Amino acid sequence: MFAIIGGSGLNRIEGLEVVRREKLSTPYGEPSAALTFGKLDGAEIVFLARHGDAHVLAPHLINYRANIRALHDCGARNVIAVATVGGIREDLIPGALVVPDQIIDYTHGRASTFFDGVEQPLAHVDFTQPFSGALRALLLQAGAAAGESLYDGGVYGATQGPRLETAAEIRRMARDGADLVGMTGMPEAVLAREMGLCYAMLAVVVNAAAGIGANRDGVAIEEIRAVSAAAMKRVATVLAHVAECHGR
Repeated sequence: MFAIIGGSGLNRIEGLEVVRREKLSTPYGEPSAALTFGKLDGAEIVFLARHGDAHVLAPHLINYRANIRALHDCGARNVIAVATVGGIREDLIPGALVVPDQIIDYTHGRASTFFDGVEQPLAHVDFTQPFSGALRALLLQAGAAAGESLYDGGVYGATQGPRLETAAEIRRMARDGADLVGMTGMPEAVLAREMGLCYAMLAVVVNAAAGIGANRDGVAIEEIRAVSAAAMKRVATVLAHVAECHGR
């Protein structure tokens, strides 16, 4: 069984045949929402709304440890995370779908490890390649099957949120090599690695980052919502093909 973590704009998946919903508890507290178990194109999946069913949890307040632990405990071993992002790289325009291959972490103050000596003894994990190569390949294969041109690779910069970034911060991130900016990729990705889960991201570009192109003087939030709503229909199609490919 594989898991899908839905971000902003993806609180449910079109075409998902819901079997049951289950509220889990973990040693780290409760996850963002009840887990939704169902079938997508015949494949068994579990879906979790990252920001809660009503989209009320800010990025820095999400209980990432409880989310990842709950997915592990319910039997998921492969996790695809859907995340809305801003495009820093010039060609990553609103509506682009990207399968990133690297992360830079700019977050702070988040519970970012299971290995803190409380539930688990101190340990270190290799994070050279933060995303699963096999799952990334599956996403790209599914995109091709769905007729969607997914960008292969990109550096995701994880910021604290919930505010958007300043133009100066985006210029700094560009110098650092970031292609995309989002608020939820960390510590989600590293916690999945610590828990032994394969993890990949489908990033949806919903706006040019602050100070770039049409957003040189400001970012229009309503435009972000409009782009996100249209893009999530395409995301659902890609995810259905992921389920189909995964089930073969």
